[in-house]
Amino acid sequence: MTDFLMLMWKPFLACLILTGMHVYLGLHVVERKVIFVDLALAQIAALGAVVAVLFHHDLRGPYGYMFSLTATFFGAVIFSLTRTRRERIPQEAVIGIVYAVSAALAILLLSRTAEGDEHIRQMLIGNILLVTPHEIIHMAVLYSLLGMAHWKFRDQFFRISTEPETAFQKGLSVRKWDLLFYVIFGVVVTSSVQIAGVLLVFSFLIIPAVAAMTFVRTIKNRLIFGWAMGTFTSMFGLMLSYRLDLPTGATIVCVFGGVLVLLSIWQTMFYHR
Repeated sequence: MTDFLMLMWKPFLACLILTGMHVYLGLHVVERKVIFVDLALAQIAALGAVVAVLFHHDLRGPYGYMFSLTATFFGAVIFSLTRTRRERIPQEAVIGIVYAVSAALAILLLSRTAEGDEHIRQMLIGNILLVTPHEIIHMAVLYSLLGMAHWKFRDQFFRISTEPETAFQKGLSVRKWDLLFYVIFGVVVTSSVQIAGVLLVFSFLIIPAVAAMTFVRTIKNRLIFGWAMGTFTSMFGLMLSYRLDLPTGATIVCVFGGVLVLLSIWQTMFYHR
């Protein structure tokens, strides 16, 4: 038990911080019906880091972070501009195209490096076991500041997420608020992907939010439900990874999926009584 705590306390703290911010953002993403925007922005961030690698910078170093952040900013601009009041093309289609092209381009660029396969693996599932106290503190401070911004403008953000037509009718500058939302979202995703990888970040964002919206109605209760699910799922995933000597990030993603399946089965049985 002591060995487990010595090895996993930093990854567990990182998971708690990821849960705190991503569950909240996940509620917005699911309400907007742009489920894969996280994958797209995460992949854009990863593509920026790949470009940094081509310039001989570390994937998780400061230059890798700045390249990722710059790329994500351009992604935020694209997604804010492609949301219109009367969409001829669903925004989810644009998001899917951006994800596919970014992923393919990252693979092409990494094929030119000696450690391309390892970089692709790290890009997808990260290595949360290697998270450092400095990275944990950086995430905690950054997400706290961004969370305060969301709290200050919560009415505007929730209005454009849950009632976009009403926002348009009341003259709210939806495009500007969308841009601010996606910029904040992009900063969070960029920081998270460096530590946890694309798939784990997606799981923290979407799965607890989907489960919470299935079982409870109010924003407050959805947050509590999602935070509880993220915390206990992370803990169980870390324990399973340690006991079975499995890759930590991939194990947590699979546990998230398994918990969601069990919750879905329970809900089906409950409503069929």
